[in-house]
Amino acid sequence: MTKTITAIDLVGPEAIRDPHGYFGALRDESPVFWDERYRSWVITGYREITTALRDPRFSSIRIAPFIRSKLSGPDTDPLMRQAFDVLAGWMVFQDAPDHMRLRNLVNKAFTARSVETLRTHIEELADQLIDHVPAHGRFDLIEEVAAPLPSIIIAELLGVPVEDRQQFERWTQKVAPLVSGGLDDPTRYDGVADGMDKLLNYFKGLVRRYEKEPADNLITQLIRARDEGDRLNEAEVLATCTLILFGGHETTANFIATAIRQLLLHPDQFAVLRDRRVTDNTAIEECLRFDGPAKALTRVLAQSLEFEGHQMQAGQRVFLILAGANRDPAVFDDPNTFKLDRDLGQRHIAFGYGPHFCMGAMLARLEGSILIPKIVRRLPDIKLADKEADWMPVLLTRGMKTLYLDRGI
Repeated sequence: MTKTITAIDLVGPEAIRDPHGYFGALRDESPVFWDERYRSWVITGYREITTALRDPRFSSIRIAPFIRSKLSGPDTDPLMRQAFDVLAGWMVFQDAPDHMRLRNLVNKAFTARSVETLRTHIEELADQLIDHVPAHGRFDLIEEVAAPLPSIIIAELLGVPVEDRQQFERWTQKVAPLVSGGLDDPTRYDGVADGMDKLLNYFKGLVRRYEKEPADNLITQLIRARDEGDRLNEAEVLATCTLILFGGHETTANFIATAIRQLLLHPDQFAVLRDRRVTDNTAIEECLRFDGPAKALTRVLAQSLEFEGHQMQAGQRVFLILAGANRDPAVFDDPNTFKLDRDLGQRHIAFGYGPHFCMGAMLARLEGSILIPKIVRRLPDIKLADKEADWMPVLLTRGMKTLYLDRGI
């Protein structure tokens, strides 16, 4: 007899450890589910999620209402209010037409042609990082390789000088919990306000620098867009800088580390990639589908509507669980099997879907398609130090705190 699911825990231990299995069970029974605990809709089916992501009634404007209801009182910490105001300015938290206006201003930095010019540099940087991995013993792949590469690339794109990057990284780490979705963690905002304040002041300094001395970087492009008229104001310049920083850094690091973990858990597929029995691009698409870096997206209903037989009310929150959709058997044959030569195309939605499809997807794909195969082929003796991963206890992203590997043992 099939057990009926009546309650879920979005960030409980099982959902964190195995979101695909946990939300897959919910998808198979009830792909559109009302969660009483968080007073939110939880959608887990591929068809249902892609339908919602095409529907403008599922609004991306979800930070501004929180600010109005929670951060408008006289006792609100002004630095915390500032941090959320920056987040509210991100294009990913905007609907049309503001979303497309902001997106179009920075999109040219992430076109196929622009991204491809970075290939040689990324290859050289990947080799340099792998060169410094210890020849024997235990090391953290995230600290040594997976996090530094996208961090360096995005800092270079923004125009952050080399001498500032260590401090820049520390502030970034302090702000990260603001966007990761730690629903039940009362300490998740500790340090966020101070970190965001320091990041903003730093970016203001870079804007002043590149106003005087324009350079070939994204901040200079944003300044030019601002100076063309009212297309981009100062707050939008700063918000876009922080968005690009987080979108191009943490997500890619998580993707690379999780892909290597899955390859080590599936030694037959590790050998397939190592021996070039599949193209690198095909391999990373399966890595993205099977255990991608984004577990969920959030929307707020702009108006009441009927959806898949359910009456949804304006203002209700909706969690779209990508981890459920990317293992949906209605779309993918044998979805819980990790198979690098899967005839996949790009039907997975690891980078989202519709108007808000991840702007940095091509850069993430390029970095992953270079670094993941290099790790496998240059470090063929690596093994997991512990098969149980230390996952970050958050809803929206899928990432580990560390990934310790053993080499030469």
